[in-house]
Amino acid sequence: MSEMRSDEEVYTRLREFLDGLPAGFPATDSGVEMRIVRKLFSPEEAEMAMQLTLVPETPSVIAERSGLEESEATERLESMARKGLIFRTRSGDEVRYQASQFIIGIYEFQLNTIDRELAEMVEEYLPHLAMSWVNLKTSQLRVVPVESAVDVTHTVATYDRIRDSVKKQDVIAVAPCICSKEQGLLGNQCERQLERCLCFGDFAEYYIENGFGRKITTEETLKILEQSEESACVLRPVNTQELAAVCSCCGCCCPSIRLLKLFPNPAEFVETAFQAEIDPDLCNACGTCLERCQMEAIVENEVMKVDPARCIGCGLCLSTCPEEAVSLVQLPDVTVPPANWDEVMARITQERGLS
Repeated sequence: MSEMRSDEEVYTRLREFLDGLPAGFPATDSGVEMRIVRKLFSPEEAEMAMQLTLVPETPSVIAERSGLEESEATERLESMARKGLIFRTRSGDEVRYQASQFIIGIYEFQLNTIDRELAEMVEEYLPHLAMSWVNLKTSQLRVVPVESAVDVTHTVATYDRIRDSVKKQDVIAVAPCICSKEQGLLGNQCERQLERCLCFGDFAEYYIENGFGRKITTEETLKILEQSEESACVLRPVNTQELAAVCSCCGCCCPSIRLLKLFPNPAEFVETAFQAEIDPDLCNACGTCLERCQMEAIVENEVMKVDPARCIGCGLCLSTCPEEAVSLVQLPDVTVPPANWDEVMARITQERGLS
């Protein structure tokens, strides 16, 4: 009995530790978050996770802090990294480990192990987690226009031109969409290609080494982006100027898009630089844009009209309009994305009032 109480106390501390990371891990009345950490972490792994910070550190530093022999700490850290419970980076022969938040992080790293039980728990928990982000100024993801929209919109910033950024990358990986995989386990199979989420740099190396994704060429990457546009996926890169990862999100699987659609004003909660407009003199009300919009932002009347409270500037309506009636208009006072992932985490930490 005392051992059970001890394990429960460890998981409670782990929940609090994860909630202290930028994206949070709030408690719920149902306790579903506790069921999630019990499923993912052993008590020993929970203790080790709490010894880490968001700063990558060597096993020797972590071993000293945790009171373990370096060899034991190294073995445990590497095992946890391969399970997607913490993050690993490499620089030459030096390996460093750091804490990982639940989203974006641990959840996305469960590609090889997610089952129906975890899918059901995450589906129950995500609305609680997402609501804790509503009042944050900084988002982990933003929206950028698809390439065909970029071609006719000359004011797109360099960091929002995904294809141009892709061509500068040395290491690229593609992985299955964890959201689509989760929905498939729940019986809601998506017709879009499963393998469509892209990672770059350290994220790509981590995915490739752990078998979460596979290494691909620049040409393959551009083809995947083209397929995502054709299948009406919203391009949502990590909210950084430095390209780190790009999600291709659909309205049937992506939990954040599904939740945003419940609000009357989803555009207010999305980092984007653009909004669509439809020229009523050119629109023939064919309905193509209505079918492709993932945010239900197109209002059908005698001609189609964009609801600015719902439009997130993805450009999916523009890219297939047969009459070229749609344009993207740059929004005023657009926030420049943080330089890199560390800056995103720092901003959210400050906004949540964390130390």
